[in-house]
Amino acid sequence: MPPKCLESNGDTGMASNAQWIAIDPIQRTTEPHSILASHNPPSFDESQYDIILRRQRVRPPTGPSLKSTTVPSRFLNLSNDFEFAGWGTYSKIQLEDADYVAGEARVKERNEIKILGQFTASALAGNAVLGSVFYAIPAVVAVASVYSPISLFIATLTLFVWRPIMEELGSAFPICGAPYSYILNISNKSLAILSAALLCLDFASTSVVSAATAISYLAGEVELPFPEFVGVILILVIFTLVSLSGIKESARVALCVLSFHMTAMTVLVIAGFVHWRRIGNAQITQNWHDGKASSASEIAKQIFNGFCLGMLGLTGFECTPAYIARIKPGRFPLVLRNLHYPAIVLNCVVMTLVLAIVPLETILQGDNVLSILAEQCVGKRLRTYIVVDAIIVLCGGVLTGILSACELLQQLSLDRLVPKSFCKVLPITNAPYVSVLSFVAFSGIVYASTGASLDVVSKMFSLVWLVVMSLFPLALLLLKFNRGRLPRAPNTSLSVVIFALILVPIVFAGNVVVDPTTAGYFSGFTIAVVAFFAATRNKTHILRCLYWLYDQFPSLHRWSMTNALGDTLINLMVTLKRQPVCILVKTDEINHLFHMILYVRDNEETTCVKIVHFVDEEIGVPSELEANARILDEAFPEITIDLIIVPGTFNPVNVATLAHHLDIEPSLMFMSCPGPRFKYGVAELGTRIITL
Repeated sequence: MPPKCLESNGDTGMASNAQWIAIDPIQRTTEPHSILASHNPPSFDESQYDIILRRQRVRPPTGPSLKSTTVPSRFLNLSNDFEFAGWGTYSKIQLEDADYVAGEARVKERNEIKILGQFTASALAGNAVLGSVFYAIPAVVAVASVYSPISLFIATLTLFVWRPIMEELGSAFPICGAPYSYILNISNKSLAILSAALLCLDFASTSVVSAATAISYLAGEVELPFPEFVGVILILVIFTLVSLSGIKESARVALCVLSFHMTAMTVLVIAGFVHWRRIGNAQITQNWHDGKASSASEIAKQIFNGFCLGMLGLTGFECTPAYIARIKPGRFPLVLRNLHYPAIVLNCVVMTLVLAIVPLETILQGDNVLSILAEQCVGKRLRTYIVVDAIIVLCGGVLTGILSACELLQQLSLDRLVPKSFCKVLPITNAPYVSVLSFVAFSGIVYASTGASLDVVSKMFSLVWLVVMSLFPLALLLLKFNRGRLPRAPNTSLSVVIFALILVPIVFAGNVVVDPTTAGYFSGFTIAVVAFFAATRNKTHILRCLYWLYDQFPSLHRWSMTNALGDTLINLMVTLKRQPVCILVKTDEINHLFHMILYVRDNEETTCVKIVHFVDEEIGVPSELEANARILDEAFPEITIDLIIVPGTFNPVNVATLAHHLDIEPSLMFMSCPGPRFKYGVAELGTRIITL
């Protein structure tokens, strides 16, 4: 029977009384290299002796002592002790009743946020998707002329490629903040931050373009008593107040707005067909002769350019997964369908009616094309109705951008990329007021930085939207490669994913060719936002660089005004990096544990990692888990690695209870990818997947 050691102490991670039961050394019959070279494995006694020696590694006495290291310091004049964390501990904890109450409440809250049905969920993004007809049609006609209906039809058909991709991603990760959340669970944090920056820019562009277009429509009908940028600010303020009323009330407002818009479009289409029948095909024939191309290559070019710009008629579609966690189970595919089919009909039918009734030169001269169509079909009353509809539905697009951004900002806050205050909510409406106010302020900055120019923001918006749409097939490709075991449905063909990835750069290049200045606007805004998020992610790295600069000038250490700067920087770094994260493990395989620690080191700003194992009393703790945790604790001198054993099963309530006990957000509790036999979904646990 192999010798046994005394039980480890939960506070120090060392043997009780710092002693182990004595054993006699094993008398080896051969040299170690001979054992390795022979075909016979070492005896049981020899292998057990090596394991016991490894477990008896002597550590410093109890206390906050640092890990010893021989790594040279990059700081020549100052101490680098702050870079080396203390020793980890081994403990067993018993979750208390108060923790279980909090855990059950958190799980219940997570389930109760699923309040949006297929129509209310469709309305939140539908105002942006179906309201884009007001600014997409004039842009497409300018480059595609009489071939615009063909271009728009091809553009709307592309969503048949994206819908199964988005459905599969949504079934795998029904969590808010997509596609940032998708990429965070299947790749590294750098790529996730890039996607978050693009999403923030996309949502801001959605709000600004919608508000500015609404004011532009109003200015085309009446003389405003104030500049247009003041009107844009007023719209942003009004819908800030609507957003603060809460997500459920905002969805109802959005549904009312969308219903009004669909009614107006139905009236316009019916009136258009009646008028077309009355006047015959004379106008559409005249437009055809005035706008047709002279060669087949010119026709193809116009159709392609119109197709590239026609994708703007689908803006807002990317907002739907951002609030998928609030959509009732099984409704997400219906939401995508509810947005797609009306977009096909509305864009293509209205575009055809415009060419059949309105002279081509009139279409090319003005942005208020649909109000002109309404006036020619019925008269001034219908024109006024359409203008009112344009203003209302485009304002609904502002609401779409705000609510989608709030879901993303709250997720970024939980992941410690932005301050925790972004999760604060109003007591009655539960509206995230810090997120709402911050995003509206950011949208105002974007609008102001363009000189209050709708043209500039629209150009940037077109390319940002295309890149955001490329994140979905990219995320699914990474999902299939890195998290292939994760249960999901449907299973989209790899050829569809690759086709979508090929299609995006083609359309991107087409938009740049139509107007090369769009690339400059896109690059400038994207670099600025990515730089901001990169800074928020690498706070301690920035502080370390400042500490290094301070180290390079020894004279600063003697000045009374600057001699405490080093201690201030150290305190900030230590405070930021002592925020713990949790790794949930099932086995004691050291290679698996090693890769999880590597992920934390490379992606999280922390020196405190807690390895947690939920133990089944019948199976017990894996035999090498404690020993391997000790090895990893020594292998990473910059990280304190604690091992915690928790009696109980691995389920959503216990995970939420543990999160409350440790005061760690579930989104900062990491696990390996579950397989098809795992009975809980990722959204139920609220944790992040970081390995295969």
